[in-house]
Amino acid sequence: MADRDRDTEGRARNARPRDGLGRPLPRGATGVPRQPEGITRTPEETLREAQQLLDEGKPFHAHEVFEDAWKSGPDTERQLWRGLAQLAVGITHAARGNRTGAVALLRRGADNIAPFADARPHGIEVAALCGWAAALAESVPHHDTPPDPAALAPRLRP
Repeated sequence: MADRDRDTEGRARNARPRDGLGRPLPRGATGVPRQPEGITRTPEETLREAQQLLDEGKPFHAHEVFEDAWKSGPDTERQLWRGLAQLAVGITHAARGNRTGAVALLRRGADNIAPFADARPHGIEVAALCGWAAALAESVPHHDTPPDPAALAPRLRP
């Protein structure tokens, strides 16, 4: 059996390069730099970095930033960050051509962030994001070809 790629703590990790949508590329190919995992950022840093990645058409990488916030943030905000990560994965699936996965993750992400709509945590336009997710989930099954992920990027804050 081949040796598995492992991180510094011995956990199995795929070290193959990845494209902008997180798909593994052949070893030796030039990929998109991966987001470091386990980084603790402020909410402001998280939102700024994730928005930049979404705007660049890298929703898979934005999901990793949101996942760090979900895992390191306060319990009261875990559902918010998890939902934002799910929205980013929904864009990833849409751009990969996985319509079923896109619709499921967009709806699940919107359901997770919806309880925060009135609070607008960290200035996030939750109600607008829920509307965006619903509209995208409705349109994805009708796309003839996978859409450009940068064109799908929502505005997290005004």
